Amino acid sequence: MEADFVILSLTPILIGCFAAMACALPGNFLMLRRQAMLGDAISHVVLPGIVVAFLFTGSASTWAMMLGAGAAAMVSVLLIEGIRRLAGVEPGAAMGVTFTTMFALGVLLLEGSGAGAVHLDVEHALYGNLESLIWLDATGWESLVDPVALAGLPPELGRMAAVFALIAIAGFIFWRPLELATFDEGFARALGLPVQAISLGLVAAAAMACVAAFTAVGSILTIAMLICPPAAARLLTDRLPLQVALSLGLALLSAVGGYVLAGYGPMWFGLPNSLSAAGMIATLSGLCLALAAAFGPHRRAA
Repeated sequence: MEADFVILSLTPILIGCFAAMACALPGNFLMLRRQAMLGDAISHVVLPGIVVAFLFTGSASTWAMMLGAGAAAMVSVLLIEGIRRLAGVEPGAAMGVTFTTMFALGVLLLEGSGAGAVHLDVEHALYGNLESLIWLDATGWESLVDPVALAGLPPELGRMAAVFALIAIAGFIFWRPLELATFDEGFARALGLPVQAISLGLVAAAAMACVAAFTAVGSILTIAMLICPPAAARLLTDRLPLQVALSLGLALLSAVGGYVLAGYGPMWFGLPNSLSAAGMIATLSGLCLALAAAFGPHRRAA
């Protein structure tokens, strides 16, 4: 039983946890800036980047797709900021214009370039392939100290851990400027802080988290983790450091609890098939938000 857990469940749970926390960290500040739907925009704009990456490299490898998706995400970030500042429209409208235009461009490129070999599986784009990221080389807990077995870990685990660590370190280093620019942009500008660069860095961090998580957990979980844990934490406290800590805890709770419920919940009710792990994790995070909205001490102020 323990060996089965290590082989089949340990790495998907860890990848889900790192993805959830990597998205929740920038999600706190995006929510406070009323840019929480940026993740939805990014999940749409990766399509043209994937197609262009295939046309340049002739390969559908993971790293080629990741680089293309990342480049498209950065272009979308620049477009959103440019439209918002130059045209004076509110952030939601800028995001809507950008992600619909980029997604349409991706469809046109896919149809007009003969790049049909780039197979975009709708199910994996929505739900990811979390359940398939198993550790076949493991034999049990002793594999955690076995270099041969560790070499067979799914590459998504290292990638998501590295992205989470990078975002966490950057957030710690730039905490004070980011906090000032988020709550009082005018005061931050008066202090000489590079407000535009801070905003661009924040959305770049969100884009990096979304792109890294997209292939593993899909767009549904990515969007849910950007929004639900930070929003639920905001309803529980009005102190930013505690809010960030609570959002990470709720992200972990949703990732672990959602995966367990998706895999074992149907058996508890006598159902034959398991459920989508990403879908259940997103559902549990939404339930946490609903409970915080109903019973949180700051629900009226928020």
